[in-house]
Amino acid sequence: MSFAKIGSVSLHYRFTPSSADAEPIVFINSLGTDFRIWDTMAADFAGDVPFLVYDKRGHGLSALGDGIMSIDDHVDDLLGLLDLLAIGRAVICGLSVGGLIAQRLCQRRPELVASLILCDTAHKIGTSETWNTRIATVETQGIAAIADGVMEKWFTPAFHANRAAELAGYRNMLVRQPVAGYAGTCAAIRDADYTEAAAEIAVPSLCIVGDQDGSTPPELVRSLAALIPGSRFEIIRDAGHIPCVEQPDALAALIRGFVPSGA
Repeated sequence: MSFAKIGSVSLHYRFTPSSADAEPIVFINSLGTDFRIWDTMAADFAGDVPFLVYDKRGHGLSALGDGIMSIDDHVDDLLGLLDLLAIGRAVICGLSVGGLIAQRLCQRRPELVASLILCDTAHKIGTSETWNTRIATVETQGIAAIADGVMEKWFTPAFHANRAAELAGYRNMLVRQPVAGYAGTCAAIRDADYTEAAAEIAVPSLCIVGDQDGSTPPELVRSLAALIPGSRFEIIRDAGHIPCVEQPDALAALIRGFVPSGA
């Protein structure tokens, strides 16, 4: 395991180099998960392209530090990690809140972003009311109180029916996240609106969504793609909110067809 002190935060990460002459891919995970959601993807890309996965502040084995006030806190952490690893330019792949982090990183430091893969995300996700309700629930009753509903949004009915052991494992991943990290990131998502910024994105961008995503449905992701000049929009069949778990081969194929390095 690798850890880095970035400002006030100890971040848990894994960087896998490659002998291939390719820009690294940085995978940013979703709310309530850790970087293990990318394990199958990482195995697929191993040796072909360098890649970085990490646990966001307040998630997985990463510390909360001074807390989470905005998406910029997560961006600051990633910028520090990229600097530490001497990654000067990368493909940024963000899932859900990871996609918000990717968009804000591109807005702040476009020279670091070779291209964007925005997976099951949007320019704005949810409303203040829905996020405030979720924050209040987890702070008073714990993450377990919302876990079953979240699983319905994350995964398709087929996943629930046929992959029960995995479903239980991902539910455990969710409920074992620190409440402060989860609630703080909920607040950061609530306050993020990159509608205007999306129209200024000037790097190649691929927007992807599972056809049964209950958190950021296809039409919402399509609306993000419509804002980004020249972007490409793709739907993954038989997938919910986390296609890197449910349909990793399909997601990997889309990334390989998009990344200029031919990873």
